[in-house]
Amino acid sequence: MAESMPVRCPACRREHLYAAPPYPCVCGAPVSPPLDPRGVPTTVTHRAWDDGWITLRCGACARENQWPYPELGCTCGAVLRIAVADASGVTGVAAEGDASAESGAVPERDVSVEPGSVPERGASAETGPVPERGVSAGAGRDGRRRAFQPIAIRTARDAVTVAALYLRWLGYQDIRRADQRPPSGIGLAARGLLAQVDPTVRPASERDVECLWLTAMTESSRCVYFSLAGYADPARHRADSLGIPLFVLDLTGTPQPVNTLADELDATGAQA
Repeated sequence: MAESMPVRCPACRREHLYAAPPYPCVCGAPVSPPLDPRGVPTTVTHRAWDDGWITLRCGACARENQWPYPELGCTCGAVLRIAVADASGVTGVAAEGDASAESGAVPERDVSVEPGSVPERGASAETGPVPERGVSAGAGRDGRRRAFQPIAIRTARDAVTVAALYLRWLGYQDIRRADQRPPSGIGLAARGLLAQVDPTVRPASERDVECLWLTAMTESSRCVYFSLAGYADPARHRADSLGIPLFVLDLTGTPQPVNTLADELDATGAQA
């Protein structure tokens, strides 16, 4: 198991205990990035897609592969990139002002979600087989919820896949494409819920949050927002006042709660 180390958010000064997630090499051995305990985390404000990956060598078989750069979602809404011990392992670092960072979108082959195309358990639209999730809000036979099993996000379609799988893990059923297309991102719907997934590299705005809430109100549904690049301060404040759970999708494929409402949803599932 990777060793934990304290990480202080440069935006709000909160301290977190962070351990780099291990990834399975094709040989079966766990691989995790070496963290730099003397390094300072940086706040991700503009994403260049290639900047989010690091090349690691497996200690067991010496294979090299690319894995998501270690990141942490702070409760203040900031996304922190954790320092690694060997910066030479980072691939494709983009300079400030790189066109991919300013384009407002991640590379994608297809981010549309046609009716019936939301991946079923055990299948991903882009990345192949996905570990089986438990049913009924991820509950096992003993009644306890199983841990959510993430998949790495490499494309915008992967971000939608992760959001759909996470909603199913929470206990929402019949997940499908929303009837009304949101102004940005992709809309997902389940019984009594409307979700928006924003896979672009710009933080969600206050208008984005308000548009989701208004659409959900017309359908008498609850709503939830998933963003790859986090949220602007006005968006977080507005979401709190409107009762909208906010999540950040890190590149490991784990939705990170941003506000208290998201914490509650993550803890209690769809029955809350």
